[in-house]
Amino acid sequence: MKYTENGIQYHLQIKMGDVGRYVILPGDPKRCEKIAAFFDSPKLVADSREFVTYTGYLDGERVSVTSTGIGGPSASIAMEELVKAGADTFVRVGTCGGMDIDVKSGDLVIATGAIRNEGTSREYAPIEFPAVADIDVVNALIAAAKESGHDWHKGIVQCKDSFYGQHEPEIMPVSYELENKWQAWLRLGCKASEMESAALFVVADYLKVRCGSVFQENRSLCRRKNRCQERKSGTFRIRISNGISHIRTVDRSTGSLLKLLCSLIKCDPWLSHRRKRRIKGPANGI
Repeated sequence: MKYTENGIQYHLQIKMGDVGRYVILPGDPKRCEKIAAFFDSPKLVADSREFVTYTGYLDGERVSVTSTGIGGPSASIAMEELVKAGADTFVRVGTCGGMDIDVKSGDLVIATGAIRNEGTSREYAPIEFPAVADIDVVNALIAAAKESGHDWHKGIVQCKDSFYGQHEPEIMPVSYELENKWQAWLRLGCKASEMESAALFVVADYLKVRCGSVFQENRSLCRRKNRCQERKSGTFRIRISNGISHIRTVDRSTGSLLKLLCSLIKCDPWLSHRRKRRIKGPANGI
């Protein structure tokens, strides 16, 4: 069964040619406009349900940003339909809860893989199949993080479907399972917790496209639950210059990914200074 009409994807309301091959994937629709403000010639392509899409240019490369909403189910829909519209490289961006004691508030976390403690990926692959980020995307994000001079970490993240099942496990009927697994993730060195990467990594493998994830830590789950020693974090500062394009020791696609990360960090809602640009709406008024 085809969920398209005149080539327009059912949920995202986009078609071939509406998006670039590189797409930033925030969860919050309101972050799309903030990220798109750093594109050249940004244009609102579609606004449907939780999915908002802008397309513009970075260093002459056509790129897009599409919100996914919260969790794996809607994130997988976004990736499926973006691929049908021509995209092939994705960077999931957003916030996460720190688990490792070394992950401080405001740090960047780059996911190399994800724990499949969610349901969406199980409808794409057996549980034995790993959820792993694309190595080219990971290396590009690491290069950008190093260039930024900001504190960053790479490693495994935990993905779940229930926000409150994690934040209030002690009141849940299956508290014994939630708390025991949490301790296991900590002992295995899991860096942070979020909700989309496991599904996106597995779907990307199925669709034969590239995907990576980078997050800003803002919840310090490990410390809030008194499971680790409190550690004072520094003032949140991220400085990446507009000249990040000078990194040309990597291929063209990786260079574009570096710029995507640059846009993500500059557009973070906690930063006080943002460049403002006028953003044009679509001709059809969506």
